[in-house]
Amino acid sequence: MYLKIFFGIMLPFIGTTLGAACVFFMNKGLKSSLKQAISGFAAGVMIAASVWSLLIPAMEYESSVRMGVLSFIPALSGLWFGVLFLLLMDKILPEPSLASEVGQLNENRMLVTSVSLHNLPEGMAVGVVYAAMLSQGNLDISGALALSLGIAVQNFPEGAIVSMPLASSGMKKSKAFFYGFLSGVIEPVGAFFTLLALSLVLPLLPYLLGFAAGAMIYAVIKELSPIITKNEGSNIGVICFSAGFSFMMILDVVLG
Repeated sequence: MYLKIFFGIMLPFIGTTLGAACVFFMNKGLKSSLKQAISGFAAGVMIAASVWSLLIPAMEYESSVRMGVLSFIPALSGLWFGVLFLLLMDKILPEPSLASEVGQLNENRMLVTSVSLHNLPEGMAVGVVYAAMLSQGNLDISGALALSLGIAVQNFPEGAIVSMPLASSGMKKSKAFFYGFLSGVIEPVGAFFTLLALSLVLPLLPYLLGFAAGAMIYAVIKELSPIITKNEGSNIGVICFSAGFSFMMILDVVLG
């Protein structure tokens, strides 16, 4: 069980690392169709996981404990807090868009810092999911791993968008890869700290599950949907979104 939790926490970081490694194999960045497919699949998994792995468990927990028909309030409050928190971060931090073309980003240090800080809520979201599973047992390991997988797939282009512009600006590929690798480190750190604070997290668990769902939904709409719909003549993003959603739905029912 604990090995699976460790693997799940590390999955998003692995996705970032694999994306950063693209600097060794590609000279012109990810193809538009591949980026659409990856983003569509990740978006489908993350939206489905937000509902089945985060919001529904949050409401079921509150309904069984104390709030009855008002059990939606903590989940709803947390969701809006997650969305508004990331909106605030976007106002404070210059946001690197995954739809940006390679070579357009000149502020290299700011790029790495911005991607890293935007990864923090995602790491906390992963930590909250596994904290819920450990403390209450109302979340199956398959649902938690599916959410980790969705974030990992989303992080693949993020790793590439850090390392490849740095390499194209003249930096050594090994150093560019290291910066891409470094941008993902904060996610498992955030997840592990959330798990370590389990006793503090537990009373706020439904709110934090809602927060994680809000963060995931925000990431899908703000980061992934522009990529999915970028090429109007291609439906691959929509097809892969449906595939990702179906994957998560089947996984939740069959393994849940």
